[in-house]
Amino acid sequence: MAVPIASSQAADDDSRSPIGVVYPQIGEPYRSAFAAIVRGIEERATGRIVRLPLAGEAAPESLSEELRNRHVRALIALGRSGLKATFALDSRLPVIAAGVLSVPESEGQSGTVVSLAPDPQLLFTRLKAFVPQARRIVVVYNPRQNDWLIRLAREAARQSGLELLALESDDLKASLKRYQDVMGQLNVRRDALWLPQDATAVDESVVLPWLLRTAWDEGLPVFSSNVAHVRRGALFALYPDNLELGRHLGNTAMSALSSGAFPPRGLQALRQVLTAVNVRTAHHLGLDLQASAQPINLVLPEQ
Repeated sequence: MAVPIASSQAADDDSRSPIGVVYPQIGEPYRSAFAAIVRGIEERATGRIVRLPLAGEAAPESLSEELRNRHVRALIALGRSGLKATFALDSRLPVIAAGVLSVPESEGQSGTVVSLAPDPQLLFTRLKAFVPQARRIVVVYNPRQNDWLIRLAREAARQSGLELLALESDDLKASLKRYQDVMGQLNVRRDALWLPQDATAVDESVVLPWLLRTAWDEGLPVFSSNVAHVRRGALFALYPDNLELGRHLGNTAMSALSSGAFPPRGLQALRQVLTAVNVRTAHHLGLDLQASAQPINLVLPEQ
């Protein structure tokens, strides 16, 4: 495992000890995303970051040895491979992870995991601003992957004065049937469709084109947790603000070291987000984006 080191100070005081950042060596576009996250971490922990890039399958023993040699007292793990390598360690260090959609509940209790899934509360706030007449949100989801997210969504909908109709589906065939059954029953004057990041609920090649075409024809607002859907016609999506996410991870690790207490364990929804909007779809729906007073970071289609 190649390990270029940014800093390796030893310290008796844990509050000044180095923070290890474990991340995969991977191609674009993920390389740039991870690089931005690491920059944000370093802003909050200047001169105290030990970079631990993973080359292939890293053996837990070699990573554990590096951590001991560098006197690391907290870990930040990025991506699926970073998470896997870190959780395989026999370590009592606080672990803060990010760059994954979800993890099994058993893994989630091994540390703090910030999901790539945007917080439903933020999604619903944008929806109410962009589509003030929306009263009900419909979502199809796989409970094995997104049950935790729908629990958050139910509470977020309640707090926002919205109704949430969450329809379970275990596979693509069932998802298509769910959409076919519900699309004809939706009221475009009060309903909106939410597309989660869930491959069994939103098939990119068949289900998504049909959904977006049908929604366009009927004038139904569709919003998403995946910015790629906005390029294809969804009204808006929230996507990671990687630099701000890095700052959040850095702050969390610093707080853990200074307080001596582990941060809350389990899966957390992403709150460090940017907003992408399809202006062609907004115009088609008759929406006034300027009246929403919401930040728009990416305008699509690109001019």
